[in-house]
Amino acid sequence: MSFLVSRRSLLTGLSLIGVSTISACAQFPKQSLSVASPLIPAPLEPTPEKAPIEVAGPEAARASPDYANMYAAVEDGGRALPAIPFAKVDERFLRQIVVDDPTGEKPGTLVVNTTDKYLYWVLKDGKAMRYGVGLGRQGYSWKGRAIVQWKRKWPTWTPPSTMISRDPKLEKWRQGMPPGISNPLGSRALYIFKDGVDTLYRIHGSPDWKSIGKSASSGCVRMFNQDVMDLYDRVPSKTPLLVI
Repeated sequence: MSFLVSRRSLLTGLSLIGVSTISACAQFPKQSLSVASPLIPAPLEPTPEKAPIEVAGPEAARASPDYANMYAAVEDGGRALPAIPFAKVDERFLRQIVVDDPTGEKPGTLVVNTTDKYLYWVLKDGKAMRYGVGLGRQGYSWKGRAIVQWKRKWPTWTPPSTMISRDPKLEKWRQGMPPGISNPLGSRALYIFKDGVDTLYRIHGSPDWKSIGKSASSGCVRMFNQDVMDLYDRVPSKTPLLVI
């Protein structure tokens, strides 16, 4: 695994994405919004937190991944998610319960490696969980540190005006596409803020399982719906995030 974190290469802050590169994951108007802004829609209120799930112990390290169970069809929120045909996916991008942590970050940190297309959830004792991700143009547009300000189950997707201008068929969703299994944000979304300001950057599920481990034409950090649901239950709001 090639994953060398050069401290010299890390940016110490995030620059807000400009109007011309507003993320396809955007939920808000083009202007940046602070956490306290009254313009933030009510549906994006933080969901109640559950105790994060931890993976620990030698048994976890030795266990073979149960992909059939991990990626089985699931009923959630009144919606039926299809199974992921994991046998057709490069195994590198399937969920790994315990791997050696290559990031050097503190436990409880999320790390997105845009080169290898991995997302790490850093555990104790030099271990981490690893998920495969897919990246769109906006997924490569910044690197640095931020936090997961809040999380959302079955989020609404609002395409930015720049995307609608490229694809007029999206005009009908200008005010938002309702949650569902075809929604580009999938079953869960993690909303990324820097210094109290929305970066318009999301970690989210995707109905397009073939896009995981690949580069797509648009979007932020995509995960299998089943994986982002697993991550959602492990990661509390205010979790630190590093993108390299």
